Amino acid sequence: MLNMDFSQMVSINTNEQNWQSSPKNGVWRKLLAREFKEHGHATSIVKFAPGASFSLHKHPGGEEIFVLDGVFSDHTGDYKAGHYFRNPQGFHHAPFTKSGCLLLVKLHQFAPTDTQHIQQKVELDFARITPQNISIQVLHEFDQEITQIEYWLTGSSQMAPITSFGEEIYVISGCLKDADKTYPAGTWLRTPTALQGPRVALQDTILFKKIGHLGR
Repeated sequence: MLNMDFSQMVSINTNEQNWQSSPKNGVWRKLLAREFKEHGHATSIVKFAPGASFSLHKHPGGEEIFVLDGVFSDHTGDYKAGHYFRNPQGFHHAPFTKSGCLLLVKLHQFAPTDTQHIQQKVELDFARITPQNISIQVLHEFDQEITQIEYWLTGSSQMAPITSFGEEIYVISGCLKDADKTYPAGTWLRTPTALQGPRVALQDTILFKKIGHLGR
C-alpha cells in the first residue's frame, strides 16, 4: 500500500518522481496513492507515449481522469488538456492517443450509488478567464463530495477548510504556499479532516481540488 492512511497529510512534488513502467507498453506512471499493486483505490499521474493504447475494458469502482497535456482519445472523441471525465462502473472504453498525453487518474473512488458519466472541458489559460481573487468551477458534486477547478490570482489567500472527509489538491499551474511548504505546479497534496491554515497563491494558480471524498 502507498499513502492509504487518510488521517495523514501527504504532499508530493511529482516533478521529483521517476516514471515507473506499467503493465501496458508505452504507458508510464507516477504513483501517488495505491491500495494494491494493480487494482483498488489508486491516484497516479499517467503518461501515454505517442501511439499507446488499451484494449476495451471497464473500471469497477469508477475512473476519474483530468487531461493535463496532449490529446487523450477513446470511442467518444478526442480530448485536449482541460477535459475532465468521470467513467462510472459499467462504462467501457478502449483509450488511446496518437500524439501522447499526460493525465491525472483516480481509480476505484466512486460512491457506490454515484453512476453519473461526465465529460466536461475547463479553461486552463488565465488570459481567457476573468477570475476575482479566487474563482471556482464545479465539475462534479455528489453527497458530500465536490470536485472543482479553482483559479487563484497572485496574492489571493484562503484558509484550508475543515471537511468531513478530507481534501485533495493537484497544482495544475502556478504556485501555492502555506505556513510550512511551497507547492509548485505538479504538486499533489492531501490533507485530513482536522487540518486547516492559510494558503496564498505566489503566482496566478490553477488547482484541481476534491473535497469530502476520503475515508468513506
